[in-house]
Amino acid sequence: MILRMPRTVAKKKHQKRTLNPDLIMLQSLAEVRKAISEGKTSVTELTRGYLQRIEERKSLNAFLEVFADEALERSKEIDLKLKENRAGKLAGMVIGIKDNLSYQGHKVSASSKILEGFEAIYTATAVERLLAEDAVIIGRLNCDEFAMGSSNENSAFGAVGHPLNENYVPGGSSGGSAVAVAAGLCLATLGTDTGGSIRQPASFCGVVGLKPSYGRVSRWGCIAYASSFDQIGPLASTVEDCALILEVISGPDAYDATLSRKAEPFIGKIENSHSPRKIAYFREYIENGGLDSEIKERMKSLILDLKSQGHQVEELTFPYLDYVIPTYYVLTTAEASSNLSRYDGIHFGYRSPNARDLETTYKLSRTEGFGKEVKRRIMLGTFVLSSGYYDAYYSKAQKVRRLLKEKTDEIFKQYDFILMPTTPGTSFPKGEKSSDPIKMYLEDIYTVQANLCGIPAISLPLGKHSNGLPFGVQLMSGMFTEKELLSFSSNLMKSYQD
Repeated sequence: MILRMPRTVAKKKHQKRTLNPDLIMLQSLAEVRKAISEGKTSVTELTRGYLQRIEERKSLNAFLEVFADEALERSKEIDLKLKENRAGKLAGMVIGIKDNLSYQGHKVSASSKILEGFEAIYTATAVERLLAEDAVIIGRLNCDEFAMGSSNENSAFGAVGHPLNENYVPGGSSGGSAVAVAAGLCLATLGTDTGGSIRQPASFCGVVGLKPSYGRVSRWGCIAYASSFDQIGPLASTVEDCALILEVISGPDAYDATLSRKAEPFIGKIENSHSPRKIAYFREYIENGGLDSEIKERMKSLILDLKSQGHQVEELTFPYLDYVIPTYYVLTTAEASSNLSRYDGIHFGYRSPNARDLETTYKLSRTEGFGKEVKRRIMLGTFVLSSGYYDAYYSKAQKVRRLLKEKTDEIFKQYDFILMPTTPGTSFPKGEKSSDPIKMYLEDIYTVQANLCGIPAISLPLGKHSNGLPFGVQLMSGMFTEKELLSFSSNLMKSYQD
């Protein structure tokens, strides 16, 4: 379910013109490029339309900052490149970036008071590669503070609203990124995924969200939450646009030593093969008592559909569901405790005006600068790393992570994909779960496995609940098999659109 662009765009300041009806349905870069080649629009006109749409829907609070003048200037340059046949792969794509990705000369805060007003001194590799292929960066997008959250209610700059009902959450932490695509504020966005932060909001908002394999995309310029989990990835209306963005942003980078040298260069060409695939699903995941009944029925219906299409779909047991959330939160909070120690009012970040000496500088700056959820995770992470508890919690969690990866990798020796829900339910009202951290953490129950194992996963908007809200279906595949995952996902999407 994708929300459409408005029927009006700004031609000049204080002046509106009616947008060609043929352009209202543009949902992919291929459609944009076709419209431009036929003279129906231009990158500049589309950018103006997005800018007006952002203003019309500013109550969503998706954007923390809009680069209006810069985006229009860049659009004019790209229109000229297109005329001269020297434009890059992403010419015509207007894209927003999550507020934890650095863009030199622009503010970046990870939606935290502790970094409010900070200006990036270099550009993240992923963003740099978008610009090199002539994408237009239209602004920075709201998110949960330091990417910690599943509802986008933890931002220091206000919650993001769901595009269908602003009193509901869009999911998190890349809530602004999902909303911007779903509400027609730009064509695509970049988000980050530490435990589902791309896929969960994609599910809630009815768009496509891709978490690449760990080591596929450089994390240079991404403000760290949990370094062995974080991964940058795209959100868009189509699988094809996600594949193209991944092609552009992936690959070797001298600034990130965690990038894999084994991974072959990713080429985002979608193959239209309809050869039968072997697909596994976990009984414990589908029959879980916390899964919404309509999502459960949708999953069962999809399994039957896949079988009728000739795919081999088999039920497996995976008795580790109860361990994924505890393992994830022990390890990520430990890493967060270490990563966020630099924000102390001395080395980096906000310094309390009430500080009197070294001790109060540390205490007050961090107390006033961090939000409640970030402080909770820092304290939890510090606890599990502390003397006397390290072996009981952190060391044990690392062993469980290894077990989960080994078992998951074993499955991919026999199967091409694992099918599961993206989320246990649809979007929920703001404030409904924010007072209960356990309920909120369980929103990630189906997404954290991919991050624990480092494998790629995608959320596809293949469900609509009787409450009118969308939900996603998730597919995971083996390490560095994004090409197969994206091709199968594209064919699956098309089978429900035809």
